[in-house]
Amino acid sequence: MIELPTISPEETKKRKPSWLRVKLPVGPEYANVRRLVDTHKLHTICESGNCPNMGECWGAGTATFMILGNICTRSCTFCAVATGRPTEYDEDEPRRVAAAIKLMGVKHAVITSVNRDELKDRGAEIWYQTVVQTKTISPETTIETLIPDTKGNWDALYRMIDGGQEVVSHNMETVERMYRRVRPQAKYERSLEQIRRIRQAGKRTKSGIMLGVGETQEEVLKAMDDLVAHGLHILTLGQYLQPTKMHLEVAAFVHPDTFAMYKEEGLSRGLKYVEAGPLVRSSYHAERHVNVPIG
Repeated sequence: MIELPTISPEETKKRKPSWLRVKLPVGPEYANVRRLVDTHKLHTICESGNCPNMGECWGAGTATFMILGNICTRSCTFCAVATGRPTEYDEDEPRRVAAAIKLMGVKHAVITSVNRDELKDRGAEIWYQTVVQTKTISPETTIETLIPDTKGNWDALYRMIDGGQEVVSHNMETVERMYRRVRPQAKYERSLEQIRRIRQAGKRTKSGIMLGVGETQEEVLKAMDDLVAHGLHILTLGQYLQPTKMHLEVAAFVHPDTFAMYKEEGLSRGLKYVEAGPLVRSSYHAERHVNVPIG
């Protein structure tokens, strides 16, 4: 297989390649989502994660909500979400999120959260209630939940995914060799096991991998094989972008042609749907993933 091009950060002379340019968030729909998020005191991964697609998604009247606060118990080296000891645990949050989704008229909602390792149930009850209450007042809204690693608490996992959501996503984030550097408190095999259990529960399974953190082509293909073997349906592949100078440096900017190659490889290996591109993130075009077959 031919190794397709990447561009090192040094070659760009500290400037991102042209294919990573995004439009600034503007427009009335963006402003409306901004107002609703602020009014209901909601957290979004769009903001906390510095997502490059925030303008496009919010301009279309959609957002990815982040529950259980905005402080994470993990210290992943790629993530812009604050790390520390969470103090927020709002039992009314499910109602507020459901109300905001109803007000926005969202047809497909994505819900994610920080890791809450200090909680016995990892926040599973808030997860469950958020989905159930959203479905109760917006029964036509489809839901994807992008859930954290439950650290092997499978009872918590099953509660998280039992609310009636159509898609359950758990991101691998990187290849096996890079786990200690990228996700120091996570385990590659444990995340694969979580995906396997989600599939066995009859859910549509989804995961995401960042490229450009130092992985090789062979390692990406192996990760695809591992995910297929554990029952994954949908995979997203996007370019890692360093959120601050304190985070993991970008090892390479991956060319769009390489993303296209990975998409073909993923589909040929048995994945049902692959979303791949430099600006792809976990919830990008998420509405397209609801009808992916899970047979």
